[in-house]
Amino acid sequence: MSESAGSLQADYMQVLVAQLRYQNPLEPLDNNEMTSQLAMFAQLEKLETLNTSFDDVLDNVEGSYAASLVGKDISFLGEAEDGNIDILQGTVERTYKNTSEDELYLIVGEYALGLKDVISVNAASQAESETTTESE
Repeated sequence: MSESAGSLQADYMQVLVAQLRYQNPLEPLDNNEMTSQLAMFAQLEKLETLNTSFDDVLDNVEGSYAASLVGKDISFLGEAEDGNIDILQGTVERTYKNTSEDELYLIVGEYALGLKDVISVNAASQAESETTTESE
């Protein structure tokens, strides 16, 4: 189990207070070392916050990308009707986020795919092309 930087810093402060309380007066703790350790914990906490922010940005980008695929034809690996794994094609009908797994899925017919399963994306589906042609 990984602890957060804040809880590690709180634990360190408890140990530091105990060390200061019971230190040998003839050999006091080095102030520079204590300051350096506190600075490292502060940096660790900032890096942890930055990492969380990057995770949020990545989630937003993936969500936007998945939404942009709705209505587009994609190629992906899947089980064909004969039971063999093959490259299949289909139109992305919608996206779905499984909150318990924190996974984003593309729904293509009877398939639910992760973004990593997409092999290629065509510029527009046939239905989208027909709509564009009819409106011109």
